[in-house]
Amino acid sequence: MPTFAYKALKVDGTQTSGELDASDRHGAMDLLDRGGLQPLRLDLKKDQAKDGDSKDAKSKAKKDEVELTGPMRLKKADIVLFTEELSELLGAGLQLEPALRVMENREELGKLKRLTKTLRQEVRDGTSFSAALAKASPSFGDLYCSLARAGEVSGALSTILKRQATYLIAIQELQSRVMMALIYPFFLIASGIAVVVLFITFLIPQLMGLLDNTNSEMPAIGQLMIDLSDFVTTWWWIILGGVIATIFGFVSYIKNPKNHEWWDETKLKIPMFGKVLKTRFFVQFLETLANLVGNGLTLLKALELSREATPNLYLKKKISKIIEYVGDGAALSRTMKRVGFFPPLLLDMVAVGEQTGQIGESLERAAGRYDRELGKDIAKISALIQPVIVVTMALLVGIMAYMMISVIFETISGLNT
Repeated sequence: MPTFAYKALKVDGTQTSGELDASDRHGAMDLLDRGGLQPLRLDLKKDQAKDGDSKDAKSKAKKDEVELTGPMRLKKADIVLFTEELSELLGAGLQLEPALRVMENREELGKLKRLTKTLRQEVRDGTSFSAALAKASPSFGDLYCSLARAGEVSGALSTILKRQATYLIAIQELQSRVMMALIYPFFLIASGIAVVVLFITFLIPQLMGLLDNTNSEMPAIGQLMIDLSDFVTTWWWIILGGVIATIFGFVSYIKNPKNHEWWDETKLKIPMFGKVLKTRFFVQFLETLANLVGNGLTLLKALELSREATPNLYLKKKISKIIEYVGDGAALSRTMKRVGFFPPLLLDMVAVGEQTGQIGESLERAAGRYDRELGKDIAKISALIQPVIVVTMALLVGIMAYMMISVIFETISGLNT
């Protein structure tokens, strides 16, 4: 049986070292755990193996370690679930390693069991929780890991994780509301385009074929419809290719680092939608900043992490200017006013927080206010855009129907004469 050399912490905080025999690395960990020891280091002793068992055990231990520590991709819903579960267990009085063990044994957590197993292994080996998170999955990001580090240092990991879970849920709901508000209008637009294509490629050729059998002179509007239908049915592949090439070229253009910032700025100027994007940025920026400041991070560090959490390059540059001025000792409200992008109401709320020494609470109140404004803006756009699209579709279909009926009546009138 392989022999492992270990260094561990006792319950009283003193260090101890020694050797123990176990079938594999996991068995050695269990033995230390049963003895009330927190392992800091655990190595397989090569010279204590017999008949090649050491090599096999080492290979198996290394394989297990790779399996446990391999990075994995997580969905946002998985991160929210993990954060909620762990914060509840820590809030109930469990230490970090036992809490991770409880989560590891929960079947309903699915693939999060592998994550918690990896984290528990890293923590037992002496790795900090924040470093273990970064190593286990890149999906957590710098913002999440920095908060976990702050929680470890301050001893308020449970509280910080609860706040982070609330923040993640709020951001997720914000994104869902914006997406849900856009689904129905896009569906109506796609339906309108499909109706027009159906008229041009199928109904109009059928009608024109029927009228050709009457040997009557084709009206001008009918000839226009035939020419349009023939062009679309004959050159549809060129039209489709042109549309695809245009879309691909536009996407490639805006993804170019030189043009990405221009596009990010242009999106904020689109009528109606630009205001929604601005308000959404205010909510996410304020929520992130309030969460970080409330969890004990300095304002400068909180601004740096908030910048990393902002995907818009134009807005990132604005935050970079704020960081530069704040780093030179300027007040946050004056700096935001100097940058010139933030509305006066937001600046006033931040200034009040600075004067009262409750900047975190002021940022949370401002985020709540703009979150309500965002809800109103989305409701207004949804209420406005839906009838506009419906009327546009009705006009398209009405024009097509009018053209077809006009052709029929003119042809019948020609036959009667």
